[in-house]
Amino acid sequence: MAESSPTQQATLTPEPLGLEPSFGFGDRLGSATPGHLAALREAGGAIRGIFAQQSIREMTRTSRTADEVMSCAVDALAAESFADKWGADADHLKTEDDVRNTMASGFVFFTLDPSGDVDQEADNYNASQLAEKFAAAREWAPWFDSYLGQTVQLDSTTIEFNQDILSRAAVKYGKSIQATIKLAKFVESEAERLGKPFELELSVDETAQPTTAAEHYLIADQLRQAGVKLVSLAPRFVGDFEKGVDFKGDLTELEKSLQVHAEIAERMGPYKLSLHSGSDKLAMYPLLARTTKGRFHVKTAGTSYLEALRVAAHKDPAFFREIVDFSRARYDDDKATYHVSAEVDQLPVSADLNDTQVEVVYLERWCDVPAGKGFTNPGRQVLHCTFGSVVTDPNLGPRLKALLESHADVYTEVLRDHFVRHLQALR
Repeated sequence: MAESSPTQQATLTPEPLGLEPSFGFGDRLGSATPGHLAALREAGGAIRGIFAQQSIREMTRTSRTADEVMSCAVDALAAESFADKWGADADHLKTEDDVRNTMASGFVFFTLDPSGDVDQEADNYNASQLAEKFAAAREWAPWFDSYLGQTVQLDSTTIEFNQDILSRAAVKYGKSIQATIKLAKFVESEAERLGKPFELELSVDETAQPTTAAEHYLIADQLRQAGVKLVSLAPRFVGDFEKGVDFKGDLTELEKSLQVHAEIAERMGPYKLSLHSGSDKLAMYPLLARTTKGRFHVKTAGTSYLEALRVAAHKDPAFFREIVDFSRARYDDDKATYHVSAEVDQLPVSADLNDTQVEVVYLERWCDVPAGKGFTNPGRQVLHCTFGSVVTDPNLGPRLKALLESHADVYTEVLRDHFVRHLQALR
């Protein structure tokens, strides 16, 4: 690591960012921080950067450790004499071991993910199914009777807690609320034991159906009553937030929903609204910034990997074609844990495209394939979901990392251009 002055050295430790607007720059390859920092500096404004950000799932798929994620960010910031506050996000934590490992590596922002305890079908149950499920879930919802018949008046809507709403919330989130409280308390106790700073985010975005106002309020209220203080919460917003492409849905409806969620976050915290799957969702960024009055967190990751592949497309087109072909073969298996709609048979094989076309079809957010049909591009989703297979492949992974090392300035410039557009859309 490059030597630093005492002032610079102090900035190399991540800090909790509180309610300041923040942007998570996920770096799955360990070489993207210079580009992320260049974009943040150029965009200006008050947004804080979270430069070390990786989920346990991503670390597993890329065979990286929490120490490696942290050291790559710290080394890059030291080389650039970075002198501002920055954050480090241990994303999608599910177990106490996840917390121990990431806290020991210096992470200070802990994103709790209780999705394994969420009943994804709760919104689809008919009356008899719901009654049966509720009977089994009742022990996880001791709060049920205290909300029944209550209303909450917000500026933009009225939240009503009737039998059906509360029964579905109990089935859907009852167990996960208890799991969240337990894991949050562990983070707090571990941080106190080690003398470490921390802040907590809750992720409830990985569900099939949007988080309703009643569900958001109930979850936040239960955590508050349990003494769990959130810095941010990520609901499942209306519309589609598929990986690798822009927001799909009605922006007017989304803005109304964001306003409601922002009001709840203000009343129940205050805490920031967090947008996961934030990569490339530029159409909705102004709505998020406006409705939250700048109290937001955005999380990205896969888009930096895709821009790394753009460097490959420019500097070694034949190698990029290898990655495309490999990813097409891996996609159906690798997409299992992602919300995507792309199908490989929608896309032409690389051999049927020239170098320009193969980049457009597989890396642009919107493309016009040779057949002449324009659509939100499924090619990016194929490459997005297969990152782990590419990075850990004994042939492709080392070659990609070597290419990025040889063209580090190009990668930095590609990321700078890419993320400046993201950050400026949040002003």
